[in-house]
Amino acid sequence: MTIRADKKSKVEVSLQEPIGVDKEGNEISLIDILGTDADEVIDEVDLKIQVKKLYSKINEVLKGREKTIIELRYGLIDGGCKTQREIANFLGISRSYVSRIEKRAIKKLNKAFENQSC
Repeated sequence: MTIRADKKSKVEVSLQEPIGVDKEGNEISLIDILGTDADEVIDEVDLKIQVKKLYSKINEVLKGREKTIIELRYGLIDGGCKTQREIANFLGISRSYVSRIEKRAIKKLNKAFENQSC
């Protein structure tokens, strides 16, 4: 490939620079290989918007233990999801109480999202 041959002599590589030829004889550039589908970009942007709305609703609707339990349970703080038992030990409460608080918090969030879409 052209990139390997020129690697020692070039420091920069252009995305539009031809790197080879496809089966039909058309030149292939790096951007053709690295390009993403427009739908994937739209889906990713939509996901980021929805995540931002979720964090906003969590801060707006949930208080105290509810917020803490949802953040720990679904890994919203550090990306590491915790079990109900781990959360119970961390907060010094029973696992069943964590379950009840979690259910109540999810119902509150669900209701907040339903009211928003009306």
